[in-house]
This record gives sequence, C-alpha cells and structure tokens, in this order.
Amino acid sequence: MKLATLTSAIVLTAATAAFAEGLDANEDGMVTIEETVAMYPDVTPEAFSEADANDDGALDAEELAAAQEAGLIPNET
Repeated sequence: MKLATLTSAIVLTAATAAFAEGLDANEDGMVTIEETVAMYPDVTPEAFSEADANDDGALDAEELAAAQEAGLIPNET
C-alpha cells in the first residue's frame, strides 16, 4: 500500500511538472488534446479520450498523472 501511494505521489508530481514545463500551453490548469499532441504527436485521440476520466475534453493534473502511469501519455518531454 505504501509503495502504491508513493508511486502515485511521484507520478502526480511528474504530471504537475509537465504542466510547469509547458504541456499546459495556455496555463489554464487543464491540458487539451491540442496541447498534448503539440508536445507528444504520437498520442492518439483515443488514448486522450481514455485518459479524460470525466469526459470534459481536458486533463487535469490527476487525470494526466493517471494517464502517464497507464502509459497513455509520455511522462517526459
């Protein structure tokens, strides 16, 4: 359990860093498919949609962290 919590914390930290590194180009706290593909051209709309847990058309830090942990979106630039 502690390992899972630690892993989740590390991935969330990486996702937060991704926001800071420019993935969130307009700095609104959300990452759109356009912003994602601009940085990671190999991310498909299907992968993005799978990552968008609440179907709002954008990823927040938690959704991004989960997507990176699942391998749907790269976690490095």
